[in-house]
Amino acid sequence: MAPTPRSPTRSSASSPARPTSRASFSSASASSSKAIKWEPMKWLPLLLLLSALLLPAQVKRTEVVKATTPEDDAKGLDPKVPESVAISTQFERVVVIRVKNQAGLLAAIERHVAEQKIRNAVILSGVGSAISTHYHMVTNRSFPSKNLYLENPNTSADIISMSGFVLDGKVHCHLTFADPDKAYGGHLEANTRVFTFAVLALGVLPDDQSLGLKRFDDKTWR
Repeated sequence: MAPTPRSPTRSSASSPARPTSRASFSSASASSSKAIKWEPMKWLPLLLLLSALLLPAQVKRTEVVKATTPEDDAKGLDPKVPESVAISTQFERVVVIRVKNQAGLLAAIERHVAEQKIRNAVILSGVGSAISTHYHMVTNRSFPSKNLYLENPNTSADIISMSGFVLDGKVHCHLTFADPDKAYGGHLEANTRVFTFAVLALGVLPDDQSLGLKRFDDKTWR
């Protein structure tokens, strides 16, 4: 018996490809272009906000040479000046100062020192916060000394400590600021302004010139 012939099968590879509709492709492209359309004016406020957040703080840096006289800056150590000095004394009273929002911190301390007739004192402690910071620090290792002044009028920082002295009526205050990223500070300068408040305590020493405190922060006394 002769075998039954099989009917030929159609290979899928030989099937003709379906043509893509140009209308469908054009419609999809138009829809995609519409989805990513750039509208600058719509996004401008957000871009400005992001730019402001990413800009670095506007810190003004000024280095100043604090020369005295050529003779004093060039001199070495005087053997007549002791390596260290200690004076025994005691507090006569304690003065507590509070400074309010927007006020200049250094100016407030200086005003109360004058009003309270304080000649010599120890800054025992101080805390608060600031909306502008202004301080200096030394930046070299030989005389004449150099001071770097750093001023940021648009900051926000805690004042986590204050220390220093009033010597012969002159305020010599150091302080430490802190923000979420770092702690920093130095010698308090005029344009530090208070945010919430600032509070500090002065331990007042006897008004006695014989104590010899006037030269304690004199860099030429060496």
